[in-house]
Parts: sequence; structure tokens; C-alpha cells
Amino acid sequence: MAETPNEDKFYDKLKSQLYDTALWPSEYLFKFIIKTDTEEILKIQKLFDNMGAVIHTKASKNGKYTSVSINVKMKNPDAVITKYKVVAQKIEGVISL
Repeated sequence: MAETPNEDKFYDKLKSQLYDTALWPSEYLFKFIIKTDTEEILKIQKLFDNMGAVIHTKASKNGKYTSVSINVKMKNPDAVITKYKVVAQKIEGVISL
């Protein structure tokens, strides 16, 4: 799956911001929104297996969506961006925040 120019700009800006705001390796908080589906939520969680991640989920008021917050120590901004891309590729309809 090729990235669009907008995605390239977004990830370049994110990488720069991450380098400017933290010393690496560092704790990073990933946040995702997904339609409430237990299997899809488990898929997200499995992508962070064996990383020492602390994962919290919270259903929306009407239960249609679930937010997944994942706090995990990451090696550098490139590792953060790679993880975002993997989640986007493997989880259909996920929104990364």
C-alpha cells in the first residue's frame, strides 16, 4: 500500500514533532478509535503484545465505538510511525489520534 503525499507530509511532521518534544527511547501514548468489535479490538492489542504496553479501552456513550489507549515505551519516532502504519494496514476502519 503506497502512501499518498498527504500521508508523507503528515508522518514527516509527526516525526519532527516527536524528536522536538521527547528524549528517546520514551513512553508514547497511542490512541485509536474503532467501531466496537471485540475481534478488532483484540487485533489492535495483539499488535502491541510483548512490548510491555499498558492498554485501556473505553466504549462510547452509545457503545457504537471504542477508544483504545496504549501506553508503551518506544525506541524512537521512526518506531512510533511504523507502529501507526502497521495498525492502519491491519485494522480496517481504525482512526488514529
